[in-house]
Amino acid sequence: MLWYCKFKWHAHTTVEALRRRILEQDSAGTNQPDRIRGWYDLAGGGAGFMLIETDDPRELTDMLQPYMDLLSWDVHAVAEQPSYEAIVESFRQKAGS
Repeated sequence: MLWYCKFKWHAHTTVEALRRRILEQDSAGTNQPDRIRGWYDLAGGGAGFMLIETDDPRELTDMLQPYMDLLSWDVHAVAEQPSYEAIVESFRQKAGS
């Protein structure tokens, strides 16, 4: 399952603190980079999102919790859609019913 994990820095978070935490968690082996499908920062900094793949929501929680004092998380499960053409064709079939 793919998870959309939007993050926003807390007001007290500094870039140094976040860098340090990422490196600490990397050394501890808790970041699980093989599960991260994408990591995006928004222009201007202080926010972004990650796409994380795991079938176990507890595993996702374990990955995000070490950052909760620095970041707020807004997490949603996402489902990949078939191609655009397949979606439009499905709509045509449903409209014809």
